[in-house]
Amino acid sequence: MADDGTAGRGAPGILARAARWCGRAVREADAERNTLLLIGKSTLAATLAWLVAYDLMDAPSPAFAPFSAVTIMYVTVYQSVVQSLRYVGAVAAGVAVQGVFGFLAGPDLLTFVLVAVIALALSRARVLGAQGPQVATAAFFAFSTYVSATDPASRAGQLGQIVLLVLIGCAIGTAVNVTVAPPLRYRSAEYGVRVLARTLHELTADMYPVVREGGLDAGTTAGWRDRAARTGGLIEQARAGLDTAMESVRYNPRRLVRRHRRHLTFEGYASVLGALERTLYQLASMTRSLDQWQDEEDAYVYQPFLDRYAAFLEAVSGTALTLSTLDETTLPQQTERLARLAGEAEDRCREVVEEAAARALPLADPARPYGVLVVEATRLSEEVRYTCDTLRSWVGA
Repeated sequence: MADDGTAGRGAPGILARAARWCGRAVREADAERNTLLLIGKSTLAATLAWLVAYDLMDAPSPAFAPFSAVTIMYVTVYQSVVQSLRYVGAVAAGVAVQGVFGFLAGPDLLTFVLVAVIALALSRARVLGAQGPQVATAAFFAFSTYVSATDPASRAGQLGQIVLLVLIGCAIGTAVNVTVAPPLRYRSAEYGVRVLARTLHELTADMYPVVREGGLDAGTTAGWRDRAARTGGLIEQARAGLDTAMESVRYNPRRLVRRHRRHLTFEGYASVLGALERTLYQLASMTRSLDQWQDEEDAYVYQPFLDRYAAFLEAVSGTALTLSTLDETTLPQQTERLARLAGEAEDRCREVVEEAAARALPLADPARPYGVLVVEATRLSEEVRYTCDTLRSWVGA
């Protein structure tokens, strides 16, 4: 049968794609698996909250409970606890505002305006954080519930029930997040190291063949400089991953499991991230120096220096490649390899310094890049050694 372009459309096609996505998420330990787990836990929490609110309590507005359970389902237990407290506080504040003005002024348009103004003002309270807008949302729902009630007693009861349903939903959501595969994101720190190391490897791997050939034209060096300048965003992402990893340990019962106890602190990853951050900044300075290379420089005279520098960059690239595949299950073997690579980078750096001295290059001339290049090579070599020593000491701790 000819394919008319409709294959995969409609409900069967959607279900098939969803099944493939779920299968991939189950097989692979990545963001897709984390997303699938969060969806499953949110579904379970919402179902339990609906069961309690609708079947057991027979609440008039049972949706508050499952909505609350899903709202506070965060990627870390700590955030679930903190955000649930803020969410309950925001809802309680919104219901309280409606209750006070509703009973004092009655359910008319002026009351709604007053409730809206005060609730929106309270929603900007810093203590509520991201849950601030829930003050106004709760106040509006409470106003709708208040208007539909027939007498003061039922109005007060329904307003109180909104807060109770939110408490139940938050409690169930937090309990599910704590007891069902509580997220322990120490791999986020490892991933941040990999990303920065891969960026360092890719840039240096592009640089050293060109430096060795002496093809330092303005377009090439400007491209390196631009790529190095854009690493700031990756550094911020890596720092955020480290923060998430550290946060995921707090209030998490999995921290008591023996195989996770070494991840209660993250000094090793933090030190490595710091070293890679400094290395990338120094590489950016190096690219700026190369971009300032003078066209009139005699490449033949200084080619031996460029050869030594290319060999050094190649050694740094090899170290970064190993760091980009960092895996805690093979850290002892990787640290041994990194130690050898760090020694090689130091040897190549020493050759750069010796070549500069032998050729009497104008290191003190600010109009020429040689002095800065030698300094940056020395600093890069020191950071590579520091990174390797930090990992080695962390593995041996």
